[in-house]
Amino acid sequence: MVDLKQFAFPMLAFFVMYPLAIAVSEDLLFINYHIHVTNDLPSDLPPGVPSLHLHCKSKDEDLGEKVMFKHEDFTWDAKINLFRTTLFFCYAWWEGKQQYFEAFKATRDEHRCRIYHNSCLWSVREDGIYFSKDSLTWYNEYPW
Repeated sequence: MVDLKQFAFPMLAFFVMYPLAIAVSEDLLFINYHIHVTNDLPSDLPPGVPSLHLHCKSKDEDLGEKVMFKHEDFTWDAKINLFRTTLFFCYAWWEGKQQYFEAFKATRDEHRCRIYHNSCLWSVREDGIYFSKDSLTWYNEYPW
């Protein structure tokens, strides 16, 4: 019969070390990612009246609620943790519309956000929340 210690320890070591080996091999643990959310909503409000409400946070860090004016940019930085579970999510609302979106998810964004200066670019628009990895091409990833 197989000794449980001889079997369990190598398996445990593999599952703990594998994510680290992948991340370190690409230096992903050391990259500072820049997340940008820009208010590109149309506004018929008078100047100085905000049009977008945004609340972003992770499991460990609450970035607070932001009241954003047209063309205002909310930016923060994030690093990927050892197990590549880093996640920042936001809740946006505007004129009766509301949407939850994942602004940075390590397993999804670790490569696509490296293309343009390690930045994840989001644009909140009238028909949804758009993502761009290069500031030229935008995709509506979260329709209202």
